[in-house]
Amino acid sequence: MDIILDTHILIWALEDDPVLSQNAKELINDPDNNIYFSAVSVMEISIKHMKNPALMKKSGKDLYEKSLEAGYYTMPLKPKDAVCLDDLQVKESGLVNHDPFDRALIAQAKREKMYLMTSDSVMKYYDEPCIMIV
Repeated sequence: MDIILDTHILIWALEDDPVLSQNAKELINDPDNNIYFSAVSVMEISIKHMKNPALMKKSGKDLYEKSLEAGYYTMPLKPKDAVCLDDLQVKESGLVNHDPFDRALIAQAKREKMYLMTSDSVMKYYDEPCIMIV
């Protein structure tokens, strides 16, 4: 299975944070799964680090390098991913936050026919089968 890690899952996995669920750990460590990190996550962390380095101590470069060291595959952001943003479906009662980074990650996963692993409860309001909430 091909899985893109949501930014918070990526950070938790790299830091071996106990907040990461056992299910997520098993999926990430399963040798049959291909684990990806997105350029979107690197950009998100870079922006947050530049805006407030005291709050976001990691830089995008740190995240990128540690993700490669962990053996995760890179997922570049392509123009077709951006176009796919227009097609994201929200459930009728959906209260999504429209976070641009979340939306870009969903669009990538959808277009690439992969799963996006997240623990963000807001993601359940998207009507996209590519979202895997752990």
